[in-house]
Amino acid sequence: MNVFSFDNTFEGLLTLIFESYRQGRFPDEILSGEGSPGVLFGSTILVETDDRKAERVWKGIISHSSEENAHRIYRVFLADIRDTPLLLAKFICFTIDSVKNEETNFAEPLVLEVHKIHQKVCKEAHRVQMFVRFQKTIEASYYASFAPMYDVLPLCIPHFRDRYADQSWIIYDLKRNYGFLYDLKNVSRVVFDELKVNTQNGQLHSALLAVDEILFQKLWKQYYRSICIQERKNDKVHRQLLPKRFWKYLPEKGIL
Repeated sequence: MNVFSFDNTFEGLLTLIFESYRQGRFPDEILSGEGSPGVLFGSTILVETDDRKAERVWKGIISHSSEENAHRIYRVFLADIRDTPLLLAKFICFTIDSVKNEETNFAEPLVLEVHKIHQKVCKEAHRVQMFVRFQKTIEASYYASFAPMYDVLPLCIPHFRDRYADQSWIIYDLKRNYGFLYDLKNVSRVVFDELKVNTQNGQLHSALLAVDEILFQKLWKQYYRSICIQERKNDKVHRQLLPKRFWKYLPEKGIL
């Protein structure tokens, strides 16, 4: 049984693919992260990330399919699902070993599964872009946090950087404990050891909010209630367009 372990980065997964070809052993199981459990029988092949090897596999994917397919693989990796690395390893090898471009061969279960996960990840990224609510801080910067189903924050950053290029902001993933800081020039990844945030609804502590932010949230809630026509409420459609798991992060909902 061939068991491979990597550092749970996309470059690490591509390096793992490179090593499996070099060693002539395809993984039966892939462990990711430092806390991954070992195997009862046999040894684990620990793969150290090598950007040059990863780049060769990336170019190999493009040459055997397309650049869009390579980016699709990256987005599926962000699904952050336990079995995704092994699925992608199989898909990448299938792509490279095929004599023709198989990226749209939906009769192949492997291809179909990858496309299904890709659709879910893209849909979640779109929802985050729509439903994120920024809070103005006492430092006149802006903060937003949430816990998306998939690790889609890297996919959303270009949208926020272009949309809010004239203000500094932090967007934080509470579930995975990391975020991105934009300082009007550059975007950088940040991790906070201690967050003064209500992790249940993503709200900053009141002491950190600007005075006009507190007033704005009150006005926003009042406006939201006033435009609601009770006789025309359709909760089923409302939940389809705005999944309930996002409600607690919306100030207008006022849900703890």
